[in-house]
Amino acid sequence: MDKRRSPRLSLDLLRSFEAAARHLSFTRAAQELFLTQPAISKAIRTLEEQLGQPLFHRVHRALELTPAGQKLLQATEEALALIDNTARQMAGAERAISVSTTPALASLWLAPRLPRFNRLNSGVDIRVVASNENVDLERENFDLSLPFVPRGARSPEGERFLDCAFFPVCTPALARDSARPLRNAADLAQHVWLEHETLRGGRPWSKWDTWFEGIRMAPLTPVSTLRFSHGDQMVAAALDGSGVAMGSTPHLTRLLIEGVLCAPFGPDAAVVVGSFWIVANPRSAEREHVGAFIEWLRSEARCEEESMLALHKPRRQPLRAVARGSG
Repeated sequence: MDKRRSPRLSLDLLRSFEAAARHLSFTRAAQELFLTQPAISKAIRTLEEQLGQPLFHRVHRALELTPAGQKLLQATEEALALIDNTARQMAGAERAISVSTTPALASLWLAPRLPRFNRLNSGVDIRVVASNENVDLERENFDLSLPFVPRGARSPEGERFLDCAFFPVCTPALARDSARPLRNAADLAQHVWLEHETLRGGRPWSKWDTWFEGIRMAPLTPVSTLRFSHGDQMVAAALDGSGVAMGSTPHLTRLLIEGVLCAPFGPDAAVVVGSFWIVANPRSAEREHVGAFIEWLRSEARCEEESMLALHKPRRQPLRAVARGSG
């Protein structure tokens, strides 16, 4: 190559490089772009030949960007974002909104409410991507994210719009079972517990343990436990009357209002564990339909709060029946 001439880099090569650099994996980049791993490797090799320097190093079976790779990635991300946004505007996709949030919030809270937004904003396309991983809005071309932020964690650049609280839930029929009444927390020992298996910091994390700690009660031992890999499976089991689930708001608010599930211990049992936030892509924040979607989210959050206040009634029985230690 004549080094006196600037290379003209192919857009296809740059997209392959950007995906590989973002994932630090040729295999995952190939999966995202619907290419083969050898095709990604060839694209990176071609770029390196055109630029005359390596873009990646292999370190302990992992990829790492070289200084040249980091510099090219920054420029590529900015250029591709500008191209994609311009193409979207020219194609009339300004009426499309892409949102990332957790699988539980997406399936149990957001999806059932989206028809209301569509009735108010006809012709707007919504794309919802469910993931528990934090997303880079600009890099991954999302307009909004609705991340869960644990209590005490650093707040993102955005606004809090929904608190998340844990509390036991079950069917009204199970709550009224005269043979195993659910009058206070001690009665939970007579029931099967339903739990969504969750990892935190790479280790198993129990919502039941978190709830007992939050209400300052000693842990109990259930009759048995049914564990599920997905939250919607746990909810389905609760709806079938299979046991008492560790539920949460805002995820189960609709089912509580409809009366198909109930919180036998009332609002005293709710333990706030964090909040959901609205985080907007700076490139999207000024778009009319994104602004309308954010305002709709705020309105839904206000309705949820009002509904939960109307739902709860004063309880007759004290919640705390098993004290933890002497404190």
